[in-house]
Amino acid sequence: MKIGKKLLAEMPEIYRNDHITSTSAIHMLMKFGDVESAERIFRSMKKKNIITYGAMVKGYVGNEMFEKA
Repeated sequence: MKIGKKLLAEMPEIYRNDHITSTSAIHMLMKFGDVESAERIFRSMKKKNIITYGAMVKGYVGNEMFEKA
């Protein structure tokens, strides 16, 4: 988790706006229970797709946040 967060922090801005990279980051953060950070990335995304929404729903379910899912 520390390595993943470090990669996100050091990632150039151009890659942070990529929906594939952002969706992967959401998946990683949700997997390790960092829902707040995942939600922050989700909110910052300009374009979201069905896979991004799926990562959020799966993350909420995995973290037993059924109301948000």
